[in-house]
Amino acid sequence: MAFVKVGKVEEVPAGTAKVYEVGDRAIAVCNVDGTLYAIDDVCTHDEASLEQGFLEGCEIECPRHGARFDVRNGDVTALPAVVPIDTFPVRVEGDDIELDV
Repeated sequence: MAFVKVGKVEEVPAGTAKVYEVGDRAIAVCNVDGTLYAIDDVCTHDEASLEQGFLEGCEIECPRHGARFDVRNGDVTALPAVVPIDTFPVRVEGDDIELDV
C-alpha cells in the first residue's frame, strides 16, 4: 500500500496518541517527543484500544490490564500481553501525517 494522508501534526501533541481509520484498521499515531510512530490500536492481550492508554516515553500501556508496548517497534515490554503489536511507517509532509498501512 502507498502512503495515505490521515491528519495534521497539530492533532497529536507530544505525549499523546490519536486514532485514525485507515481502510478497515484503527491506527494509533503516537507522538514521542516530536517523533511520530504508528501502531495497531488494539492490545494483543484483550483487544482494548491503546489510544485510551497511558503513553510514557516510547511505551504505551493498555488501559485494561496494563500490558505495555514499545511504539517504535511494537515489542511487548510488560505482561500480560505476549504478542507484539503491528507498527507502520509514518512520514510528515508539510504538516500532514501520512501512513503506509
